[in-house]
Amino acid sequence: MAWTTDQEPERAILVGLADSDELALLATTAGSEVVGRVQQRRETLRAATFLSRGKVEEVRRLAESGNASLVIFDEDLSPAQVRNLEKALDLKIIDRTELILDIFATRARSREAQMQVELAQLQYLLPRLTRMWVHLSRQEGGIGMRGPGETQLEVDRRRVRQRISMLKRRLVAVARERRVQRQRRKSMFRASLVGYTNAGKSTLFNALTRAGVLEEDRLFATLETTTRRLALDGGKIVLLSDTVGFIRKLPHHLVVSFHATLGEMRESDLLIHVVDASIDNFREQMEVVDEVIDGLLDGRVIARLLVLNKADRLSEERAFALRAEFPDTAILCARDRQQALGFKKNLAEAMKASLSGGASVKGRATPGMDAAPEAG
Repeated sequence: MAWTTDQEPERAILVGLADSDELALLATTAGSEVVGRVQQRRETLRAATFLSRGKVEEVRRLAESGNASLVIFDEDLSPAQVRNLEKALDLKIIDRTELILDIFATRARSREAQMQVELAQLQYLLPRLTRMWVHLSRQEGGIGMRGPGETQLEVDRRRVRQRISMLKRRLVAVARERRVQRQRRKSMFRASLVGYTNAGKSTLFNALTRAGVLEEDRLFATLETTTRRLALDGGKIVLLSDTVGFIRKLPHHLVVSFHATLGEMRESDLLIHVVDASIDNFREQMEVVDEVIDGLLDGRVIARLLVLNKADRLSEERAFALRAEFPDTAILCARDRQQALGFKKNLAEAMKASLSGGASVKGRATPGMDAAPEAG
């Protein structure tokens, strides 16, 4: 679904159980122009099409009036639901997982990230081959293929499985190389920036390390984990890593595929949770990140330091309220390099607390740290 500058964006209708600005941002990031939205009540869901009959008609009317060719769902759909919807609407149907995988495919730059995304896409594709390749599900003819033979669909399935196995082997080798690299750095203190996508992790990382990691006000601007040495006061050195951002309902195949990349995070001594404090639902985003991290850590406890970012977008009243709610938390604007560098004091204190055996409360800063100054 990705498009380049010489192509017209696909016009899309968004469908969900709630009106989602995030889905609209995902659709825009993937290259779609949103021309309509439909909200389906949960109590009237139909197993065959997800949408009720009335909502199917509403989508049809919106698509006709908006000249849309695409319908994007904020939920995951079964292959049968997609098939039924495409038949009923004569439009292309994309669910949330397929949308996010498409975005990741356009963002992957390194060979490792490309393999990870391809693996996730193939695992998503495999149970859907019947719908996508039905025109090829016929008996192959010719010498050596007479008789029952294999259907083209079965050939495709076998090839996809072979490709999945090959990608898994290659990613296991990458993970092995990463483990060797981490073993060499085992004596050094390691910290990872984590957070919801577009929270400002890469901006803070660049301000601290001058690494030049891509910064964009778009979802999933960074897929690769980048690590740099960061010198703190007193000659202490931290290995700081910038990691891929998380999102609500992150596709399972994608999380599994990126395990090698996220290994840096799992073996950190400190997790720096960067939060966009300027949005109303930042607490919900914090919970999403905590849930994903808890799942990846498999019970391991790692100290966490909370950073409330984008303070330049906060009113004085909101900044005051956040300071009262999070008294031991850094509140800063990562784009203000002086404020970002001031955060090194917080990091040094967190490093000291972690090395002494203290672990923060989940999602909160390590107790006793001073808040960074607010953006002027």
